[in-house]
Amino acid sequence: MPTEPSWPLRTERLALRRYRSDDVGWMASLYARPDVARFLLEDPWTPQQAQENLTKRMTKNGLDGPSGALSLTIDKGEQSIGDVSVWFTDQPHRVAEIGWVLDPSHGGQGYAREAVRAVIRFAFDEYDLHRLVAQTDARNEASARLAASVGMRQEAHHLQDYWSKGEWTDTLIFALLSTDPR
Repeated sequence: MPTEPSWPLRTERLALRRYRSDDVGWMASLYARPDVARFLLEDPWTPQQAQENLTKRMTKNGLDGPSGALSLTIDKGEQSIGDVSVWFTDQPHRVAEIGWVLDPSHGGQGYAREAVRAVIRFAFDEYDLHRLVAQTDARNEASARLAASVGMRQEAHHLQDYWSKGEWTDTLIFALLSTDPR
């Protein structure tokens, strides 16, 4: 098991930290937005769903822990502007998936790229990953650009493979291997 890192993880402009109980307010506001939930698997959250999801995310504090997952907030100063999560999909073979959400009002400024790069580096270095995958709704062009900008290669475009919110959607698959440059 890796050595316990010093939290938060810091980048040039951001702090990435574990969830805490007072995060419910910003989470509820962000995930209730239809423009944020549009490409996610769930509909916009109610305040109760925000509390339930916060409770779950607070237990996701390390890939090699009981949850097999790590959920971190993206903090810009005192403001939480999104999150990044990594979870094992095949723990014995060190294969994980990564996902992210950023408040659209902070988009286009490189914050998501900065945060995702830091989490990718941390996940490979601290948890000895072999492979890291990101899946995105093909209509989410910003997420696809982000995956490519952090060095993930697009490996697949699955056509109409997921029924989401009343329609068939395409999925893009991006990945990085431990041997890839980061």
